[in-house]
Amino acid sequence: MKLLLSSNGLSNQSIAKALFALVGKPASETNIAFIPTAMNPGDSDKDWFVNDLYNINKQGLKNFDIVDISALPKEVWLPRLEKADVLFFSGGTTYHLMNWIKKSGLVDLLPEFLKTKVWAGISAGSMVTNPNLALSSKDRKMYYEEKFGEASEQALGLVDFYIRPHFNSPSFPKLRKEYLEEIAATMSGTIYALDDNSALSYDNGKIEIVSEGEYLILNKIAN
Repeated sequence: MKLLLSSNGLSNQSIAKALFALVGKPASETNIAFIPTAMNPGDSDKDWFVNDLYNINKQGLKNFDIVDISALPKEVWLPRLEKADVLFFSGGTTYHLMNWIKKSGLVDLLPEFLKTKVWAGISAGSMVTNPNLALSSKDRKMYYEEKFGEASEQALGLVDFYIRPHFNSPSFPKLRKEYLEEIAATMSGTIYALDDNSALSYDNGKIEIVSEGEYLILNKIAN
């Protein structure tokens, strides 16, 4: 299983290089299916979303498709995901993305898909791979529960560690070292806090941090 878990997508060439290393071929031969579903519930300015798309598109891909699993029937989205080398999941609301991964039936296909495809995530698209959604925003959880009637902390559990995006971001003023250390003290499991120029590459159990910025590792288990 190969994953690229990022805070801010392909925000620099080091992260882009890491993605195509996982794919095993250059961008010009790579098909990406981008799943924007996580961003649907939010009513904030979507300039970040446009930037994420731009940063992927400028890599010069063979094919760049956008496939919303919440807006299309399975018989339409399935063949488009099947032909992709990378399933690229947008940032946004983790609870909404998990809800639709389950509701659409994609959750049942992932074990087979991830034998040959790379999972790439931005923010929420990274966090849903965690053991659970305990590190997701509590305010976002309350909003989602109010608007959509549920906000389960169930995640995919593809990895046995936690990704916490937007470390030191001005848009997330609480996500600083001291706050994350307090949270880590209440949890078991390694936490990788990534800033918007950092990502984690996971290649069949091998972990590598790819960064042109700052990151923080908490509760690291000694080898």
